[in-house]
Amino acid sequence: MPRKIPVLVLFAPTATGKTELLFKLFGGNDKARVISADSMQVYRGMDIGTAKPTLAEQKILPHYLIDIKNPDEQFSVAEFVERADGLCERFYNEGAIPVVCGGTGFYVRSFLLGLPSTPTGDEAMRAALRAELEERGKAEMWKELLKSDPDSAKKIDPADSYRVLRALEIYRLTGKPRADFAQSPKLREKYDFTTIILERGREELYRRIEERVDKMFEAGLEAEARGLMQKYGADAPGMQAIGYREFFEKSASGEPLSTAEIMEKIKRDSKKYAKKQCVFTRGIPGATTVQMDGGEAAAITEAVAALR
Repeated sequence: MPRKIPVLVLFAPTATGKTELLFKLFGGNDKARVISADSMQVYRGMDIGTAKPTLAEQKILPHYLIDIKNPDEQFSVAEFVERADGLCERFYNEGAIPVVCGGTGFYVRSFLLGLPSTPTGDEAMRAALRAELEERGKAEMWKELLKSDPDSAKKIDPADSYRVLRALEIYRLTGKPRADFAQSPKLREKYDFTTIILERGREELYRRIEERVDKMFEAGLEAEARGLMQKYGADAPGMQAIGYREFFEKSASGEPLSTAEIMEKIKRDSKKYAKKQCVFTRGIPGATTVQMDGGEAAAITEAVAALR
């Protein structure tokens, strides 16, 4: 029987401190290879708004599945799992340590447990749904999902039209909510997982989110976002990300939001997203939760103990 591939999986909500902990654990270790489990860091040019590791940081600790798509291209969970599998096998054969790290809970869960058994896409249905989206708008499509599949709707941001339409597609094709297409409750057998989930208290997490957004604007987020808006438009998959989609929004009177209003909207959306992120990682077998509020040293000690 072939030996299982050892993989470290590190998950945390936005602004929890996973990147800092990752560099403390593996920075300068030429054996570690990081596979990003972030659905938006895959996009080129979306650097500031996704808190992407800088090129200098990536030289210290190599990251993969970053900058592999243009913002107008789709990147699915199935493609993520396929690419992550290939990289884990490659790194293992090279004698390196695969580290899957990110905050997209559905990606992390699907890598650990395998893809859910949802039906394959239907192009005719997708075209019809996209036409409806153009006519009815995002809010109305999400309301329809809330009626037909409330559990999925509560997990999906109304502005995330890609996932709203996919959930509606499944319901219309099968008459069943997405949750009926179960994911395995067992970890995938080809891997020997060490899974660490980082947590912070809500008040501290929200403070860190506000501080991060302030720093993003200081670093030039507005110029980055507006340049991408002009090039790709509001409907590009990458432009659905928090930190970019808010630049397309308008006030109740139909006027564009001011920079201050956009900043506050990004903070609110980021906090809502942070609450949803952990939903996808509940009940993961064998996962170790590390509390970050006790200080960096304590968190590192806990993480190292889990790794051992």
